[in-house]
Amino acid sequence: MIRYALACDQGHGFDSWFQSSAAYDRQAKRALITCPICGTSKVKKAIMSPRLGGARTRSDKPAPGTAPAPDATRAPEATPVAMISPQERELRQKLRELREHVTKSADYVGQKFPEEARKMHYGETERRSIYGEASPQQAKDLHEEGVEFYPLPILPDEHN
Repeated sequence: MIRYALACDQGHGFDSWFQSSAAYDRQAKRALITCPICGTSKVKKAIMSPRLGGARTRSDKPAPGTAPAPDATRAPEATPVAMISPQERELRQKLRELREHVTKSADYVGQKFPEEARKMHYGETERRSIYGEASPQQAKDLHEEGVEFYPLPILPDEHN
């Protein structure tokens, strides 16, 4: 596997993994590589510095749950990437629109979501559209009680 730093003709930079240099060449020739930001298939390899593997000590690793210190000279070690079809791009847009619709038209109840959802489920308050936060355990408890709810779609950052 090889990771290339890529850039589109609009100046957006991103990384992508390929099975080999030849695999990149085949995909680029067929315009299968698209910019995750603007969707153009006019993509070329960008200048990148070689990554040298060195011994990493335990003290070099960030503490669990913390982000490593930003380093402007290199890309993060693990960058999730994907090549998506036009249909997937359309679905992604529809999910974005759904999220915007819910957040604009429903009442935000924050951390009180499980409590408010239960009140509506058991007829203690009038049903209405709400959204908020629930821990995985709270969501499991609501599901086991038969409370109908749906996770609000969250897309990776909009630059992906």
